[in-house]
Amino acid sequence: MIRYLYADQLGAYPKLHTGMLEDRAAQFHDRLKWDVTVDANGYERDQYDALNPLYVIWETPAGGHGGSMRFLPSTGRTMLNDFFSHLSDRVIFDERIWETTRFCVSPAAPDGARIAALLMLAGAQLGVGHGLTHAAGVFDARMIRIYRKLGWCPKVLGTQGRGQDAISAGLWTFDPDHLARLAAKAGVSTEAAAHWYARAFGHKQAQFAA
Repeated sequence: MIRYLYADQLGAYPKLHTGMLEDRAAQFHDRLKWDVTVDANGYERDQYDALNPLYVIWETPAGGHGGSMRFLPSTGRTMLNDFFSHLSDRVIFDERIWETTRFCVSPAAPDGARIAALLMLAGAQLGVGHGLTHAAGVFDARMIRIYRKLGWCPKVLGTQGRGQDAISAGLWTFDPDHLARLAAKAGVSTEAAAHWYARAFGHKQAQFAA
């Protein structure tokens, strides 16, 4: 199932919390060799985890971490504006645009492609439910194939590097029409996605005027 949890709620879910940080270390530090900090407990976290972000987490049937992603409003501090502003000719600062980072699938997941689809579906449901227009983020070349396969590609704002070393900034448009396609890829119903969202936020819809 999908859980939407703010950082200050993670204390009630210690298995999810520690599993997420361990899996992030395994993916970003060990496998991808990113320059990230891993503490003595084997947890990967950064300065943005201290800003009470919203995490979208796939919880396994055993209650563990299957995958996750992180969201922060672009009206506050973001990784894109702080470190990757050179990738775009505009500053992303808009109450209807949230930054997404730390897209992670557990190395223990039996079907990583499905979990990636579930996370993308949950992110799309979040944007539609909250009345957001876009998600903003930085991604590397390996993610392009995943986005294409799921049928939800970002508008590229700028790219640095070439080939497998390329890194880009992009915007994903939140559109209700994406939900059915992503749900089919994830193997769940749109009703299930709406239920996960409503369980976390109630039946809040489109808090901003169109």
